[in-house]
Amino acid sequence: MKTRLLISLLSLGVICSACGFQLREDADLPPEMAQTHLVVSDEYNTFVRRVRVLLNQSGVNFVADDQATAFLEIPVNRVATEVLTIGDNARVREYRVSHTVQFRLTDASGKDIIPLQTLRQAREISFDEQEILAASREQEYLKQDLAETLSRMMVRRLQSASVSGG
Repeated sequence: MKTRLLISLLSLGVICSACGFQLREDADLPPEMAQTHLVVSDEYNTFVRRVRVLLNQSGVNFVADDQATAFLEIPVNRVATEVLTIGDNARVREYRVSHTVQFRLTDASGKDIIPLQTLRQAREISFDEQEILAASREQEYLKQDLAETLSRMMVRRLQSASVSGG
């Protein structure tokens, strides 16, 4: 029994490494971000909560502004829905959900580490009025997916400041 378990675990390890699977590593962020103050208008929305989690996992401590060595400002965090096509019956057939984020990172003296950056992602949805509940769920799922994608993109941009030396 123990031999089978050992062989199974070794096989699983070989299979995972052969397909390119790697555990995600923590982001290598600028050292100034060790004590970061987050400046946002709504700290409880999906995008901001996800950014907090990703940065916490990478060793960032969120502190009050008087203790901060860096300030991460997110002045724009906007989700918009726009109509793309309208059917013969004057009802929406397709629309686009887009999420736009602007952010910048400064040190404690106000000097830009990363100047104002804009990230945007969008997804298109076909709307079937016969399946209105499913369309509503799909739109919520897309909003969460966009927030997840943008939060990872933002952390990679923050990481690039560390790699490029500021």
